Amino acid sequence: MSECPHVLDLPRLEPDPLTDTCPDCLAIGSHPVQLRLCLHCGHVGCCDSSPHRHAARHFTETGHPLVRTLEPGESWRWCYADRRLT
Repeated sequence: MSECPHVLDLPRLEPDPLTDTCPDCLAIGSHPVQLRLCLHCGHVGCCDSSPHRHAARHFTETGHPLVRTLEPGESWRWCYADRRLT
């Protein structure tokens, strides 16, 4: 996989997750499906398979395009802006 240009804008150190689950799902009593970590600020959100798609909403609200999966045994990253794995 080739890196998208947004990778160059990432902080040198990956941010620590701000929470251990999707706080937006907790706030509305929903169950998060597969968590994503914002690689710009550490926000944790549920994936696009979740009913509320909080990770994608975080991108829309903040412009932070890159996330990494928080699922055990997985390490891929996704760029919302370029709509591709990186």
